[in-house]
Formats: sequence, structure tokens, C-alpha cells
Amino acid sequence: MNNTVNRSLAVTGLVVVPLALAALELFHPAHFTMVPGVSAFLSHPQAGDPHYNAIAYFGPDWWFLLHMIQTPLIVVIAFGLLWLTGPFGGYAGARYLWLAWISRIATVAFMTYYTVLDGISGIGLGRQLSVINDQLAAKALSPSRAEAIREFLDGMWIDPWVGGVGSVVSLTGSWAVFVAAVAAAAYLQLNRRASWPVCLLLIGFGWELQVTHASYHGPIAFSLLAVASALHLTRRDPPVQSQPQTR
Repeated sequence: MNNTVNRSLAVTGLVVVPLALAALELFHPAHFTMVPGVSAFLSHPQAGDPHYNAIAYFGPDWWFLLHMIQTPLIVVIAFGLLWLTGPFGGYAGARYLWLAWISRIATVAFMTYYTVLDGISGIGLGRQLSVINDQLAAKALSPSRAEAIREFLDGMWIDPWVGGVGSVVSLTGSWAVFVAAVAAAAYLQLNRRASWPVCLLLIGFGWELQVTHASYHGPIAFSLLAVASALHLTRRDPPVQSQPQTR
């Protein structure tokens, strides 16, 4: 792959897509798990309220669409993070290659578990709430049955294994991206391939996204990644070469 294409893919995955996600996540509310509850909040449009951080929330169809867009964009960012640590064989003379591999493994875990999380608590939940609303409007579902389904969905949201908050799935994805960012920053700095500001911004990205991808932590995280990557991509390094093979 020539340098122009390689650089274009890096700019897309590490600058353009993070900025797009930073804007998108401004409309991803937070702090609704217990009050008023997941289904009570997400089932209907909500005006902007400082308590929920988002500029506005447009209803369950938006929750579905938001995560339909977000899920593949997270995968693109994950490929961008893999690009940060360079060739799998390491740069010529690179040290601490084990840090690069920690970052890569953590990046794959992040991509995997965030996809699972978005599939269950984003795409799936959004459609379920929309279908409940549609069936209520068509009188195909009684209010009491709808309430029972919503109570079940509320319980799934806080399920310790696959829930939207505090679950094995959500925490694994969140901590994985933090480990990926810290390991990548350490590898780049120890090999003098990134400045201290870039490394600190990368770590800040990992920490903020570890907290949550909802607003305002999500927009801050993706903005930090975009700034760090823009600075990194303007750095002039010697041409990337793979380590020579030994016989």
C-alpha cells in the first residue's frame, strides 16, 4: 500500500471519523438509568436538559439510528488505532514491541465488545422501544403488557453481563480502549515516534471513552483523539520499514 493511501486511511480513521462521532455523541444522552428509567426516558423525544448532557434526544428511532451509525464508525476508529503502532513486525530498530501488541490486542477487544454493546443496548433496544410504541398506537398491545415489556427492558439494561451500564460487556470494552491508548502512547513515546503532547492526548482519549461514550465524555474523547492524531500525522518521521528478517 503506497504512502498516500496509507496516510488517507489514517486521516479517515483517526481524525475525520472521530470528529464525526464527537458531533454525533452530543445527541447521546446520559444519566437516565435510574431516574426516570431507561424505557421511560428513551421511549419518547426529550428536550435538552443539562442533567442528561445531550443537546437533545429525538426518540427511540433516533436511538436506533444513532447506534446504527456509531457501530461501524467505532470499527473504523479501531483500525485507526491499529495503524498507530505501525507494522506488525515493528519499525526498524523499534523497542518494546510487546507494548504495541498489548495495544493491538486491547484494540480488538474494544472493537468486539463495543460492537456487542451497541448491538444489544443500542440497535436492539431502539427497535424494541419503537415497536412497542407502534403496537400501542395500533392498539395491538395493551398498556399493561407494554409496561411489563418495558420493565423487562429496564432490567436488561442493568444486567451484569450484557447491560448497557456496568456490565461485563460494557466494562470490558471501556477498559480495553483505555489499555489500548495507554500502551500505544507508551510504545510511541519510548521509540521517539510521538511527542509528549500527542501521548498525553491519546491517554486522555482512552480515559474519557473509558468513562462513557455518551455526552459529554464521548465528544471530549473523540475530539482528543482527533487532535492527537492530527498532531501526530504532521510529524515528520523517517520512512517506515519492517525489521529485516534473520536467517
